[in-house]
Amino acid sequence: MRDPLSILTDAFTSFLFGKVETTRLPVRTSTGQAQAVYLPTAAPGLGDSGVIIGREVYSGKGYIYDPFQLYGQQLPAPHWLVLGESGNGKSALEKTYVLRQLRFRDRQVVVLDAQGEDGVGEWNLIAEELGITPIRLDPTAALDMGIRLNPLDPAITTTGQLALLRTIIEVAMGHGLDERSGFALKVAHAYVNETILDRQPVLTDIVEQLRHPEPESAEAMNVALDDVRAWGLDVALVLDRLVDGDLRGMFDGPTTVGIDLDAPLIVFDLSHIDRNSIAMPILMAIVGVWLEHTWIRPDRKKRIFLVEEAWHIINSPFVAQLFQRLLKFGRRLGLSFVAVVHHLSDVVDGAAAKEAAAILKMASTRTIYAQKADEARSTGRVLGLPRWAVEIIPTLTPGIAVWDVNGNVQVVKHLITETERPLVFTDRAMTESSADRLADDALRAAELEAEERAAAFVEQHLSDLDDSSESTVA
Repeated sequence: MRDPLSILTDAFTSFLFGKVETTRLPVRTSTGQAQAVYLPTAAPGLGDSGVIIGREVYSGKGYIYDPFQLYGQQLPAPHWLVLGESGNGKSALEKTYVLRQLRFRDRQVVVLDAQGEDGVGEWNLIAEELGITPIRLDPTAALDMGIRLNPLDPAITTTGQLALLRTIIEVAMGHGLDERSGFALKVAHAYVNETILDRQPVLTDIVEQLRHPEPESAEAMNVALDDVRAWGLDVALVLDRLVDGDLRGMFDGPTTVGIDLDAPLIVFDLSHIDRNSIAMPILMAIVGVWLEHTWIRPDRKKRIFLVEEAWHIINSPFVAQLFQRLLKFGRRLGLSFVAVVHHLSDVVDGAAAKEAAAILKMASTRTIYAQKADEARSTGRVLGLPRWAVEIIPTLTPGIAVWDVNGNVQVVKHLITETERPLVFTDRAMTESSADRLADDALRAAELEAEERAAAFVEQHLSDLDDSSESTVA
């Protein structure tokens, strides 16, 4: 307890001269003791097993991520959502991630490539490098014996075929099938499968049966034949679009022979399809169900299903429900679904808000590149990001993103090796001027010395994967 005279003296001195600041003496100590005084601020990483992404911005440590290695204690689901404005590095991340995953011998990847230039999808260069021919779905080429996927392929179960037909029709109509239309479709499908045994049934057979139903179909439900025909008329008109409309040629024949579903990388090139038309969600539905019944198998392979422009899926209630079912294979059959979206508002404010929320909930990994401030705040609320992460999202530079892996939030700089660079940046000649390239080259020259060491570390890590993938992968 201080005496009254000292208190009075200090008060009088402060009144005359202002408050006197004390000076803290320097402390001399060892590094071991200093560790207890100056605690580390970097968050823990995700371990050292899996695919290297780059380095953490604040700690400088290597950042390694693999949903199959993390699944269980650290990650409740292997699905991944990638968000951000164009030009910030989403595409580069996806491509290098796939290339690095394929170094594991038990990985297989399917990509729905909805973007492209010069008549091919943007994954075409990577496919060529790996000796793989993309499955190019093009209505014009399909008429000239191009690629076809048959919704009635015998490789798809009877139940799966009927579910796919319903989804196609509901997406095109914008509403669910009523009971009568559903009945007409069911009996037409059953009749086609029972009577056509010498070849693959095709959509033309379903359309023909809807227009001219068999008397047995009416008798089974004790209704007039004309009623069954009337119930199936709208359904026939929708399916006719796939047979004789703007989507003709791609789905109205037997599945093209030679599609290799055992290849390490399968690319569906959708770049010739208008991304804003109803054709895109119909395509997504057909490819999704076709893969569900022909590609996903209990063979211990770890599969990655990457979808560009994924808002076409999440924004349609019927397609979103279909993909919700597909996502459930993640736990049982080792499937990681990767959805790439520009803006979260594209899906949470859309027609399928309920379905979108369910899909977002399944994505335990979220990677967010630069967004405008208002979009970042909206994204932060929906995804439950910490305040500091929301505040830095608008300030992120290309190649840097906020990663949220089941609550482990880090800021990560994606690193690209010189070997990967020509495969990843395929559109620079179209998007940059000479001045832009000179400025970019000057900036890269300033960063090159620091990044060379980090890129060399990535190269060494990937080389180690080639040598030990069999023993490393669970």
